[in-house]
Amino acid sequence: MPLYIKDIEVDQLAEELVRLTKSSKVDAVKTALRHEIASRKSSLPIRERLAKSLAMARAAGPYAPGDHKRETDEMWGED
Repeated sequence: MPLYIKDIEVDQLAEELVRLTKSSKVDAVKTALRHEIASRKSSLPIRERLAKSLAMARAAGPYAPGDHKRETDEMWGED
């Protein structure tokens, strides 16, 4: 879905970023949004940042050591 913003200040800020980065307005806005998202995510508490990984680890179950060389060889169809 297209993004339409009719705000003079936003347009001025976007134009300033275009000049500074020597890029298109689309690329400048995309970069700014990615930067802001990354900044916000990195400022989240560690518990929130790791929540998805912890949920995946819990779903996978306990670690069961095995013969990883044999398992890898079987996976690749090697003897």
